Amino acid sequence: MAKICSENSLPARSRLSTSTPDEELAVIENGDSRSRSPSLSERTLSHRDSFTGPGAMARLSYFFYMLWNWTNHRANPETQRHDSFLERFRGPDLKDITSRGSNAQSLGPNDTIHNRNLASKWPLATYNMNNCNNTDNKKEDKKEEVKKDVKKEEEKKEEKKDTVKKDEKKDEKKDEKKDEKKDDKKDDKKDDKKKEEPPKEIWIMDPAADLYYRWLSIIAVPVFYNLMMIVTRSCFNELQDTYTKLWIVLDYSADAIYYMDTFVRSRTGYLEQGLLVKDSKKLRDKYKTTSQFKYDMVSMIPTDLLFLKFGFNNPEFRFNRLCKISRLFEFFERTETRTSFPNMFRISNLVLYILVIIHWNACMFFAISKTIGFGTDTWVYPNISHPEHGRLARKYIYSLYWSTLTLTTIGETPPPVRDVEFLFVISDFLTGVLIFASIVGNVGAMISNMNASRAEFQAKIDSIKQYMQFRKVTKDLEARVIKWFDYLWTEKKTCDEKEVLKNLPDKLKAEIAINVHLDTLKKVRIFQDCEAGLLIELVLKLQPQVFSPGDYICKKGDIGREMYIIKEGKLAVVADDGVTQFVVLSDGAYFGEISILGIKGSKAGNRRTANIRSVGYSDLFALSKDDLMESLTEYPDAKKALEEKGKAILMKDNLIDEAIANAGADPKDLEEKIVKLQTNLDVMQTKFAKLMAEVTSSQTRMKQRVTEMENKVKSVTPEDLSEVVADKDKKVQ
Repeated sequence: MAKICSENSLPARSRLSTSTPDEELAVIENGDSRSRSPSLSERTLSHRDSFTGPGAMARLSYFFYMLWNWTNHRANPETQRHDSFLERFRGPDLKDITSRGSNAQSLGPNDTIHNRNLASKWPLATYNMNNCNNTDNKKEDKKEEVKKDVKKEEEKKEEKKDTVKKDEKKDEKKDEKKDEKKDDKKDDKKDDKKKEEPPKEIWIMDPAADLYYRWLSIIAVPVFYNLMMIVTRSCFNELQDTYTKLWIVLDYSADAIYYMDTFVRSRTGYLEQGLLVKDSKKLRDKYKTTSQFKYDMVSMIPTDLLFLKFGFNNPEFRFNRLCKISRLFEFFERTETRTSFPNMFRISNLVLYILVIIHWNACMFFAISKTIGFGTDTWVYPNISHPEHGRLARKYIYSLYWSTLTLTTIGETPPPVRDVEFLFVISDFLTGVLIFASIVGNVGAMISNMNASRAEFQAKIDSIKQYMQFRKVTKDLEARVIKWFDYLWTEKKTCDEKEVLKNLPDKLKAEIAINVHLDTLKKVRIFQDCEAGLLIELVLKLQPQVFSPGDYICKKGDIGREMYIIKEGKLAVVADDGVTQFVVLSDGAYFGEISILGIKGSKAGNRRTANIRSVGYSDLFALSKDDLMESLTEYPDAKKALEEKGKAILMKDNLIDEAIANAGADPKDLEEKIVKLQTNLDVMQTKFAKLMAEVTSSQTRMKQRVTEMENKVKSVTPEDLSEVVADKDKKVQ
């Protein structure tokens, strides 16, 4: 029975289990429940007589066993384990299950109705079908698992979308950061451009410009006005009371110029590392560090507000305006450096200082007299009740006269009576002594400076006169020498240009020489197309010379060592008799340029070919051959060009031997070059010998020191080393 049951039941189960996977795959792949209904119905029909015939009890018991398993399975469903191999086996069809899920859901109710009808007709077949390896419940579980997989895939897609969104956000953030960086770079570029852009130009007063001197002349007027009039109005009240409105206008006009001057001072540039500082902040800071800033602030204190309490007839409140007096002194210094008559200006400036001191002393004398009382004694100003002494002009002139007599220590003034008067007179006498000493010293120094050039020139004439008398020179020649000196003095040509310009740097010397002599040098035909550097070198080497009437500049046959350029005067080319004139040379003419070039093949060589004599006094510029050759050593191309021009001039006048000119180098020149090379070689040999001697001596000294050190090292014993180590240990401890 058992065998029959096992034999009969197992094939049926095997048949069921083998058929279900195909149906399951069909359901999973197609999602259509109706596709499997025909096969199921056929199977149930084929097994409708399963509970009748032989082995019915075994099949019935197996049915109850399967029913029990089915109820347990329904009560406790098993979750299918995730199989990655199954997913790989199924491929992309499961991924598309979501697109067919809607169709499966739409077909679901009809399928369930069909299954119910089938169960009512064939309950056992449906039961057997449901109890095979792949039952409908398992299929539903698989559907649920598929749905879960779909959900997971959807979640994955959502996660991917989220990641994509995050990536997009990151990209957006990166783009924003890039944009921010670009904006920052643009801002930095703008800032760099702003930095690179030059600062806005502000008005700066250059202290070396003419505008600064003009401003000094403007500010000097109110300063001098306050210096003279404040003390006068304070002492002579009648002057203040009579012209009050005029003083108010002048005072506040001066104050306005003071405020403007403070602004100008804050914008006055100064040199830093040789450049004019144009930064307004630096200029203000520099101005604040100067002592004049404090005086300017004091001078601008509005002490005129005290007029509201004490009245306008108290000009002594404006004495703080005198703190600007340094501007007046600066104006005087600048004027002294700019004027063409510095000695006269110094004398007039000194006289002005003396008059200011006398003026202030006269005002103080009148103020003391007013304090003591007019006419109370013989020293003070007389009683103003007298009509003659009551006039304003008499008051000031009398005080000025007394001050002049006292300060110049002339005396003849009424003696003081009171102690205050004595003290005032004593201080005036001491001031007068200083003034008198300054007058005598400054005026004497100025007069001596004015006559210094004349005294020096006269000393030269005296020394030459003594020499001519000692050598017993003829009277005619002595008279010519004295006339030559007189001409130099009257024409103001006594100064030595090199001596005058020796304190200037070379660049300024060159500029002055170019300004004075370059036009004259360019008139020379051979120098017209030369380099500018060569012309500057030659201009610095021009020597002015003055010739008196009848003097020969050169004679025929003389060796030509100089060329001449006529600056002023007339020269005549005369015959050997000195009377016959062939031609007259005037300003701008030149001669002797061929002889100093030393052109090879010249028939005249370096000899003069004519007699040239000065008709009157003549001013010439002389350029020596040595100076020209020294300058041409640095300009070899210019030297060749000059020689070619000289050859052309000589060929034009038929004064050159072409055979010699076209020949090779002159043997004499080669010999001179060889001699120079030999001398240079001798000098180099002597220097090399000195160096070798020094090297050998240093080597011997080094060898001696090394041998001494070796001897010392050999003499050292181990005991000495141990003592040294012990000493070191003690020091360390």
